[in-house]
This record gives sequence, C-alpha cells and structure tokens, in this order.
Amino acid sequence: MALLWQKRAGDNHYQVRSHGASVRLYSNGVFHSQWNPRDPLKGSLWEMLLLPAFFLPRRQIRSVLLLGVGGGALIRLLQRYITPDRIVGVELDAVHLQIARKYFGVRDVELVHADARDYVAAQLTAGDRCAFDLIIDDLFGHCGGAAERAVVADQPWCKQLLQLLSPEGLLVANFGSRTELLASGWRAAAIRRQLRGAWTAEHPAYENCILAASRSVLSVADLTAQAPVPISPSNPRSRLPCQLRRLP
Repeated sequence: MALLWQKRAGDNHYQVRSHGASVRLYSNGVFHSQWNPRDPLKGSLWEMLLLPAFFLPRRQIRSVLLLGVGGGALIRLLQRYITPDRIVGVELDAVHLQIARKYFGVRDVELVHADARDYVAAQLTAGDRCAFDLIIDDLFGHCGGAAERAVVADQPWCKQLLQLLSPEGLLVANFGSRTELLASGWRAAAIRRQLRGAWTAEHPAYENCILAASRSVLSVADLTAQAPVPISPSNPRSRLPCQLRRLP
C-alpha cells in the first residue's frame, strides 16, 4: 500500500493509504474506511451497513442521518445505490471530515462536526421529530488499536433515535459483536413494542453484528429482490455472505 497522507494531532495518528484503486483511512492503526470508485461492492463491513436499506423501496428513502462518518465510504455507497435527496453526516473527529472531502470525494451532503449525542438532542429540542427515513448509527472510536462503540446504545439512546425516525423509516446500528447487540436497549421490552421488523446481519469475516429495525414489517424477500446483485443474499456468488436472523 502507498501512503498518500498522514498527520499527527494530539494522541491521534491519521493515515490515508491507497491499495490499487482503493483509498483507505487508518486512525491510530484502526482501519476505518475504504472506497473504490471502480469496484465499490467488495463485501466489506460498509456494505453490511448499506444492505439493510434495501428492505425499503429506494424511492422511500429521501433523507438519511449517518452518525459516524469516518472517511465517508458509506456516504459514497448511499449516493450511488440509494440516491436520497438529503444526507446528514455527523462526526466527532474534524480530521475525518477533512479526509472525507479531500480523499474520499464526499460532496453534496451536510457534514456536521459534532458529538452525535449533542446533535440528536438538539434536533429533538428543535422539534425535528420523524425527520429521517434512514438512520445509521455507526459510532465507533478506537482504544488500544481496536475499534469499539463510542456511544452506549441504552434505552434512552434508542428512544431518541426512534423519535427522529419517520413512521415507516429504517434504523441501522453497528455493534462490535452479537453479544453487545443483544445486551443493548434495542431488546428492551419498551423499545421492542415499537418495532414490527427487527433483523440482525453478520458476516463471517467480521465480529460485528448489524441491527436493522423498523416500526413496519421488514421482508427479506423485498431486500433480496432490491439489493444489487453483487451483494444480494439471493446471489449464490454474493460478495457479502451475510447471515440474516430475526432479532430474538
């Protein structure tokens, strides 16, 4: 891999590297984002966060809130395969936002430098309930060279995100493991009563477990019919060999 750029700021060491046509972001040695404009669907973790969007008709997703931008790979995927009218990306690390713009080519979105908890609280205070058709909670930091969730998904957090979600919208959340997801507020009775559809997705190459939840019923048949062929679960040669299970 070729080193394109690096910077040290405080205790953080940022690197942008290229690998063929791919550009990659590393923060303190943690691999945060990858984007390949020539071949964007490669079976990566970021496509695991994209895949649940195909539970919904693409025309239904007009506004997206992404909590945790990293280098912006997921934004580029959303723009190519979902084409919403509005994407808001909230990121605590200002350097990540600079990298997203300069090296990952992120354009035509609202990038907000803020703590996601403060942003969500401010939106609710302003009365912006039901503002987003798709909310993606990908709030990860790094500790000791490993990625870990930066915001605990307790019941109050889950409740706030649901308040920002449109009535038929979709919530996607990234967890470091299935155990972490099953211990989160998304399984609390008060939260589960609001959800008619709740699925988990796991990839054999990652420990992460992805939640897809909605107040509406979510059909795997719809997802497989609408997902791009290279990552569709119905494709026997799918680059994204994920396991879909109902949230217990």
